[in-house]
Amino acid sequence: MQASETALSAAGDLAAAIARALEERDFAQVRALAAHRLPADLADAIQELPAEQRAVAFRLLPRELAADTFEYLTSEVQEELLRSLGREEVAAILNEMSPDDRTALLEELPASVTRQLLQLLSSPERRIAQQLLGYPEDSIGRLMTPDYLAVRPEWTVQQALEYIREHGHDRETLNVIYVVDEKGKLLDDLRIRQLLLARPEATIWDLCDGSFVALRAMDDQEQAVKIFAEYDRVAFPVVDSQGMLLGIVTVDDVLDVVEEETTEDIQKIGGMAALEEPYLRASLREMVRKRAGWLVVLFFGQMLTANVMGYFQNEIASAMVLVLFLPLIISSGGNSGSQAATLVIRAMALGEVTLAHWWAVMRREILSGLALGGIVGSIGFARIAVGEWTTGAYGPAWLWIGFTVGCALVGVVLWGTLVGSMLPFILRSIGLDPATSSTPFVATFVDVTGLLIYFSIAAVVLRGILV
Repeated sequence: MQASETALSAAGDLAAAIARALEERDFAQVRALAAHRLPADLADAIQELPAEQRAVAFRLLPRELAADTFEYLTSEVQEELLRSLGREEVAAILNEMSPDDRTALLEELPASVTRQLLQLLSSPERRIAQQLLGYPEDSIGRLMTPDYLAVRPEWTVQQALEYIREHGHDRETLNVIYVVDEKGKLLDDLRIRQLLLARPEATIWDLCDGSFVALRAMDDQEQAVKIFAEYDRVAFPVVDSQGMLLGIVTVDDVLDVVEEETTEDIQKIGGMAALEEPYLRASLREMVRKRAGWLVVLFFGQMLTANVMGYFQNEIASAMVLVLFLPLIISSGGNSGSQAATLVIRAMALGEVTLAHWWAVMRREILSGLALGGIVGSIGFARIAVGEWTTGAYGPAWLWIGFTVGCALVGVVLWGTLVGSMLPFILRSIGLDPATSSTPFVATFVDVTGLLIYFSIAAVVLRGILV
């Protein structure tokens, strides 16, 4: 947290210094402030500037630094700059951008704007952009870049190192070197460390063991997240169905996917459809549309609470003291269900739990629900006992009232944990996202059924006493 706050402070200080220089028309000072700065730091500072100063500050950056900085800007600021910059400036930036970052930008823009920007690219870069945009939206192909280094198996280590020195300047990463045959089929991948420590006269094939992991271009991006999490690599090769090397995916692009997927799951868990745009860019109409559906469903679900209470109105009229504990019963069941749902959804997302584990999860949650219900039920009973001893508020039947509340809490908490843990399995089995079993939905469902449990226990235990 301290390092993050320091970075934010540094970005704010740099932005303030650039803003003062722009107000004084001291453009040389702006260039001096930008010199030797990391592109990511410059991007943070530019985003801190007022909108009218961003384009001016960006134009003052050297061409190569401007292209590198542009990749770290948010999509909103990127679009703003594209509208304000001249045609030649836009063309220079797009041609200098790495293919994967350029693809991420182009897929965010309207189709008509994307077509116009594609025309500004050089022929080789346009072919690369069109190829990457041709893959399905959430496929690994959209993440990859063709900026990699490949060597032939018959080369010596000395030849390979000379090739790397000559062609490695603009590559995405040099940590991993790929071995391909004359047709471009991937044979192996080698860490640069292996080449540096090998004898110069040894051949590349001598270093290969044929053990490598590759991603498929048409696979879902979540598959790339799982592979990066499992193996200790900064980049993975991407191949087609024939094993031909198409490009590579680097860890920075996968981190963007993780952030996007996590945001989507959190929004679903919160009881709404996932936003397709950043919060401040989403229109009011979209915000209402994404949130209204679930809100209406949950509202109708809560209306069932009135029906349940109406069904037990005689018991309520005979023992009004039961109403005092309704919030306690409802909240305990909803909270336990939300806890269980969150745990299972996250375990599914991490690959720790699959559909085959449903019975193991149910056994654990039954035991957990009984234990948690026993703890909460004991506290509820103690609350009534203490209240009776100190104020005499519950009368001669206080023991039975405490027993009713305690048993109801055990039942409701147990039921909540079962519903919260099993609902994600049900949704996954029918092909839906487990995150759709949002905590508000679980809580609403458990609230209604919790009332049934509470009043049913009360009708049995207190019959002939208060009811």
